[in-house]
Amino acid sequence: MAPPTPLRRRPGAVPAAALATLAVLTVLGVLAFGRPAPGGLRDDGPRVAVTPPTSAKPLWPGLATAPPPATSAIGSSTQAPPPQPVPDLTAPGHDLTAVDLHTLLAKDPAVSAEERRALDSCTGCEVRAPEFRDLTGDGLPELIAAVATPGQVALHVYTLTGDRVLPILRVQIKPDFGAATLDSDLWLYEPTTVTTRTTSHYQWDGTRLALVDQRVDGIGLLPPTDPGTDPPAGTGAVGAVPSTVRPSAEARPGAGAAAPTARPGRPQPQPQPAQPSQRYQPTPQYQSSPQYQQSPQYQSSQPSAPAVVPEAKR
Repeated sequence: MAPPTPLRRRPGAVPAAALATLAVLTVLGVLAFGRPAPGGLRDDGPRVAVTPPTSAKPLWPGLATAPPPATSAIGSSTQAPPPQPVPDLTAPGHDLTAVDLHTLLAKDPAVSAEERRALDSCTGCEVRAPEFRDLTGDGLPELIAAVATPGQVALHVYTLTGDRVLPILRVQIKPDFGAATLDSDLWLYEPTTVTTRTTSHYQWDGTRLALVDQRVDGIGLLPPTDPGTDPPAGTGAVGAVPSTVRPSAEARPGAGAAAPTARPGRPQPQPQPAQPSQRYQPTPQYQSSPQYQQSPQYQSSQPSAPAVVPEAKR
């Protein structure tokens, strides 16, 4: 049996494996050179002009200026020492609602002398009934007290730590203030002026109720406090639209006159005299026709026969 004849490669032919390797290298080259390498430079176009921030330019810098505004008290509570419990006072049964308010205020060293006189029922003083709201987020209520003295109100907030009563807020506010709680936050509203109101936002910071925000809002003119009093002349109610005042018939000049007052510079129409009506006269041809002689107009134009009056008997 004859041995197999070896396959002969055609001159100039390229193996298939070499072609596949070349195709893979070509694709890798395109991917490598078709995108920028990490950290490489690229052209983002022309440079964008940088505008410096505006700054205030004082007028008349040589004159004396007003002193700088005082530093806000917002967030400054963390610099104050932590509050201390009210001495010689414990909450019965670890229940803050069981504490007597007058006893609490009398033993609190932060209560002023004016507030202590309010405890004795002075003129113009009032100790409001306490309110209980959770202001620390622990699910237990805090005690909120308001002591009104002539010209101002002191707001106190107490919490319970163990069986000791801890003051966490004391603030002076105006007598006609408003207060509300939103979740565990306390909001106070004070009319600063007749057109503005100050809103203060207090929040528990782990040690006390701290002032986190305070702003002044415009509220317009306030209505009079006494419902029986009228607002000042020219002010009117808040948001009211002034109405046009029209004079009455008695106040208007010339009321009841037959003819209105003529405007200057405009000619007035003159009355024309009445013209006598002209009676229709038929033509001679129509007067000689039988239709006209039978018409009522012809009958009315003929003289009527004189009435015959019977002669009286002798």
